Amino acid sequence: MTKKSTAKKTAPKKATPKKTLRKDKDAANIEINRRREWRFDLPLPVRIEGKLPQGKKFKEITKIENISSKGVYFSLDSGVIIGSKLNLVIDMPKELGGDKKLKLCLGGLTVRLEELDEKTKKQGVALRFHKKYKIMPEDLEKK
Repeated sequence: MTKKSTAKKTAPKKATPKKTLRKDKDAANIEINRRREWRFDLPLPVRIEGKLPQGKKFKEITKIENISSKGVYFSLDSGVIIGSKLNLVIDMPKELGGDKKLKLCLGGLTVRLEELDEKTKKQGVALRFHKKYKIMPEDLEKK
């Protein structure tokens, strides 16, 4: 009779690729971004509209913390949940509209929630955009 091995078998360790950095002054300042899209710190005012889990509609004014072509991150007082459908109206800088105030109107789904911030009592919300959006003059958006 042969003895059975009691040692646990583990998967072989995968080799990790070596990171290469440019050899210049800025190499130490490079931050590795693992996301598919670049995120930009862009503190623009935004109006968030949606429904709370109980079905009650809400509107809240806040500021964008960062944005990419696929989504946005901001903080809210409202208690949204993952999967909430939200609409955003972002005030665009005047420079982009040639002296006209423009609004970017788009929507999406909440995909991640952060814990409440102890100081502000606001919750971080990550939202993935739907594909449809509108850019309109501010005076049309108010109608």
